[in-house]
Amino acid sequence: MSVPKSVPGLSRGPLQSRGPLQSRAARRPARMTWVVDVVVAAAVLVLLYIALRVGQGTTVRFSTARDAAVDTDPARLPYDAARSLLRMFAALVVSVGFTFGYAYAAARSRRLERVLIPALDILQSVPVLAFLTVAVTGFLALFPRSMLGLECAAVFAIFTSQAWNMTFGFYHSLVSLPRELDELSRSFRFSRWMRFWKVELPAGMIGLVWNGMLSFGGGWFFLVASEAISVDNQRYALPGVGSYAGAAIAAGDLGRVGWAIATMAVLVLGVNFLFWRPLTAWAERFKNEQSEATEVQRSAVLDLLRRSRLPGLVGRALRPVGHALNRAGRVFGTDDRPLAVNPVRQRTGDLAFALVSGGIVLWGLIDLGHYLAHATGLGVFGEPLLLGLATLARVVVLVAVATVVWVPIGVRIGFSPRLTRIAQPLVQIVASFPANFLFPLVVWLLLRTGLSIDLGGILLMALGAQWYILFNAIAGAMAIPSDLREAMDDLGVRGWQRWRRLVIPGIFPAYVTGGITASGGAWNAAIVSEVVTFGGTTLTATGLGAYIARATERGDYPHLLAGVAVMSLYVVALNRLLWRRLYRLAERRYSL
Repeated sequence: MSVPKSVPGLSRGPLQSRGPLQSRAARRPARMTWVVDVVVAAAVLVLLYIALRVGQGTTVRFSTARDAAVDTDPARLPYDAARSLLRMFAALVVSVGFTFGYAYAAARSRRLERVLIPALDILQSVPVLAFLTVAVTGFLALFPRSMLGLECAAVFAIFTSQAWNMTFGFYHSLVSLPRELDELSRSFRFSRWMRFWKVELPAGMIGLVWNGMLSFGGGWFFLVASEAISVDNQRYALPGVGSYAGAAIAAGDLGRVGWAIATMAVLVLGVNFLFWRPLTAWAERFKNEQSEATEVQRSAVLDLLRRSRLPGLVGRALRPVGHALNRAGRVFGTDDRPLAVNPVRQRTGDLAFALVSGGIVLWGLIDLGHYLAHATGLGVFGEPLLLGLATLARVVVLVAVATVVWVPIGVRIGFSPRLTRIAQPLVQIVASFPANFLFPLVVWLLLRTGLSIDLGGILLMALGAQWYILFNAIAGAMAIPSDLREAMDDLGVRGWQRWRRLVIPGIFPAYVTGGITASGGAWNAAIVSEVVTFGGTTLTATGLGAYIARATERGDYPHLLAGVAVMSLYVVALNRLLWRRLYRLAERRYSL
């Protein structure tokens, strides 16, 4: 079945290598194509060779006494950087797969949505350290005495810092799909497989790419906690930039902390140039607009790939696989399901689903209550509930200030491809910068000024949370069709009227996604922001993050569970009372 070329977005499937928004370099006549092909092939072979060489170190035997110590010789940094980068991309692949499955299930089933979205609220609020407590034990039991167990635990921890933001963003793009695309998919009776790849994924591609870039930065932010693990008074360490920086910070060695910062900056810039900038430039072809933009993003790497014949050859070689997958995808049915349903059957199904899911949740809560009652008594919840109020105040202040500061900046960047090219690497560096790397400066500054860590901790929390709002504001502004912006220019609409009529409605769905993930990210960032250590000096803020960090380090599972449960309670309550209502408003009134 052919797809009409006049329908925006549908004729630009994700497996196609070219689109109408090609850069000028890609439109020039091919010159010295064989040289380009050799360069691309050599680059791919080098990357595969490095991945195989670095991957060999993930399966060696593990000795707690020997491998808990971290070698901070600067000569080891290239190898450590490669190991960290391999973990980051492994976690990104797992996060993308999780995003597709989880977000699609929540968007397509009203009953599953009632369970999966609240569960996602809880998952994004569970600290990385809490995941590590379970992951290290489980993976070491699965791969005894092997470094692979620790590697899997580290990848899992990085995954937990990446996946939630991407899932929230893609879920919202699915539930706010433009009505004309939804109706056209139904009228053409696309298979659900084809609808996903040809309609839903292209419609959410810009937000998915920018949220993926931000999630990747979130992985860098928690790299120290993921690679240098202290659980139940037992220390585990993996070769990587995070563990290197953690060891240098613990030793108070400013010189080697500087080497770690320089290495992190090189990694972020390199990944941005080779991976994220080509991807963001390519994603512009999925804009839902009627006319081509006069100025588009450029990427030297993407231009090189477009001039090479190798991607086309690979695409033709994989075409039979794509056809086979399309045929196999027919088992999921066609997209012609009726919009009206039997109300009696719907209410019966809802009741049965609510009873089953509610019974499971109630059983889990009763079991948790029995465990805590026997271990410490239910009074264990009193202290974290009070400490949570202090952390809640920091989160509210952070989100409010980040909204006022970063939304206008994000809109400005998203409306200008030239500014995007300049700002993207800078934003990537600051968004990816782990708060732990600033601990020496923070300790010195707080001691010199006499400022309390209770206030200074907000700045460290902002390093891990405010960028969700900025990146989503950029993605929302980029997704606004150029037609609408040009129409506003022609009508002379400026200032607050332009914001009220175009900008706020256009970016509102993306902002809500950024706000809900920034709120959850701020709670998570409290774990590494309310306890600051450099050398022999430790500053501790009053808050729930410090409470959970202390319980994790001591291996105090009752207090750890109580802290995580209270943090989840605060996050879910905030999301239910504020962010979910804004989500519904975005779905009803502000879908493009």
